[in-house]
Amino acid sequence: MAGLHEKLQAIYEEVGQRNAGEQEFHQAVYEVLTSLGPVVAKHPEYADGAIIRRLCEPERQIIFRVPWHDDSGAAQINRGFRVEFNSALGPFKGGLRFHPSVYLGIVKFLGFEQIFKNSLTGLPIGGGKGGSDFDPKGRSDAEIMRFCQSFMTELYRHIGEYTDVPAGDIGVGMREIGYLFGQYKRITNRYESGVLTGKGLTWGGSQVRTEATGYGTVFFVDEILRSSGQSFEGKQVVVSGSGNVAIYAIEKVHALGGTVVACSDSGGYVRDEKGIDLDLLKEVKELRRGRIEDYAEARGGAAEVVTGRSVWEVPCDIALPCATQNEVSGTDATMLINSGCQIVAEGANMPCTPEAVKFFEEAGVRFAPGKAANAGGVATSALEMQQNASRDSWNFDDTEARLAEIMRRIHDRCLATADEYGQPGNYVAGANIAGFIRVADAMLALGLV
Repeated sequence: MAGLHEKLQAIYEEVGQRNAGEQEFHQAVYEVLTSLGPVVAKHPEYADGAIIRRLCEPERQIIFRVPWHDDSGAAQINRGFRVEFNSALGPFKGGLRFHPSVYLGIVKFLGFEQIFKNSLTGLPIGGGKGGSDFDPKGRSDAEIMRFCQSFMTELYRHIGEYTDVPAGDIGVGMREIGYLFGQYKRITNRYESGVLTGKGLTWGGSQVRTEATGYGTVFFVDEILRSSGQSFEGKQVVVSGSGNVAIYAIEKVHALGGTVVACSDSGGYVRDEKGIDLDLLKEVKELRRGRIEDYAEARGGAAEVVTGRSVWEVPCDIALPCATQNEVSGTDATMLINSGCQIVAEGANMPCTPEAVKFFEEAGVRFAPGKAANAGGVATSALEMQQNASRDSWNFDDTEARLAEIMRRIHDRCLATADEYGQPGNYVAGANIAGFIRVADAMLALGLV
């Protein structure tokens, strides 16, 4: 493929050959490598010392069978994954995703992204990811508990507060973390709070962890706006998704003076020109586990449900894709550009296709990649680990203030690094290069391991 430094081209081709069929992983690697040409030119030791080749190869990949019984007594079999990608900066850290789409390529793409995201936080955490093709939708609490217990019966031997610290992701919330932690405690006979993050507040969890990814994405956008003398006041915002990240992104946008006029789920989107009613959305999605049409029905005539079309057709000043990977196509990007969108920030992991990112950059839309914009979730997980290690707990305001400061530092580091390497204002280059250099320097210091 064009656009890569000669030494990086060879590495990318090797990644494709060694990881056949893992398209999402290939995409994530290529996106990072496209930014590293100036780094390799300035610091050839990174390429010559095989740092980049080692970064593209996980330290450990674990695949296992997960047998469990459903409520009818029938045996079910799923596949579990944990990819421990890089521990140069600290124990592996990254979420668990339970979704039918999960396979090794998805987990590797997420784990690779996690290396740079965790590096950008400035905290001592490495990168990893895991999950299963299990679908919790429509399953009873008892079925989910049995699945989680079976999943942890294998996973427990690979994790620990100084080894690998999983958290939640799509399909894994506080309920699932509770079942997983209970089984870990049962098997190991240890109350090792720091082995999982995203725990309940009464048993070792951190304030703001639930809100962190959504809040952090909005804090990052707020810094983008501040850098040009603007604010959220009066801005119209569209958010994709209506899960945890989307809900708390909506909450923080409204708190800062913006208006979220549309959000979505897999069935379509809802447009609410008066602004999404956050309390109603939380009731429908978090308490009733309902669909977006249930929100519209409860909202009455103020909300319009649209199915079979893209939420990105709704005009906005700021777009926050918070659903899943590759949800924003080149066509979607064109609609956003034509409607006057000024900023796109990824609340999900790699939700914009390469074509969409290219269109945003060519149109002058300020684009914040997920490894920078949605790093608030893992940053607050690291704060939860810190509290667990010190047997302490912090209040909501203090933890939110720490999160806001971490996101401010990430924003400033991305801009400063982009400037240093001749790409002013390019958040993608800044995030990739800043994240890479910190972990690469650590790998050089640790030797060939």
